[in-house]
Amino acid sequence: MADTMRFEFVSPERLLMSDDVRQVDVPGAEGDFGVLPTHAPMISTLRAGVLKVTIGDGTVREVFVRGGFAEVRPDLLTVLAEQAIPVEELDEAVLAQEVKDAEEDVADAKDDETRVKAEYHLANLKEVIAALKAAGHA
Repeated sequence: MADTMRFEFVSPERLLMSDDVRQVDVPGAEGDFGVLPTHAPMISTLRAGVLKVTIGDGTVREVFVRGGFAEVRPDLLTVLAEQAIPVEELDEAVLAQEVKDAEEDVADAKDDETRVKAEYHLANLKEVIAALKAAGHA
């Protein structure tokens, strides 16, 4: 059995990672799943959650992802994420303040369109916080 597999991680903005890795834990729409070298082929959509990448030296990188899909082949995992933010770039205090601001925006909305946009933004922020908590952050 191979020790590593190729991992291609892409968001709309850029190529986030293209490397040989030991394991990737993926937040799939039907539940989290781990991918190791020689994994059986499959495709899964992603849910909001934390993708964990174990690189060759055992270091784990964590990235919040939302939307997209993962394609697994025995020698390659490709993840195309609609949104991807390294966990170390997410600040809990900043997120908490953004939630408070978004709640105020919802309460202060003068029309339905503004309220819907504010509610969508608030829901997205809460999704990030929930995913971080589920992954053991916060």
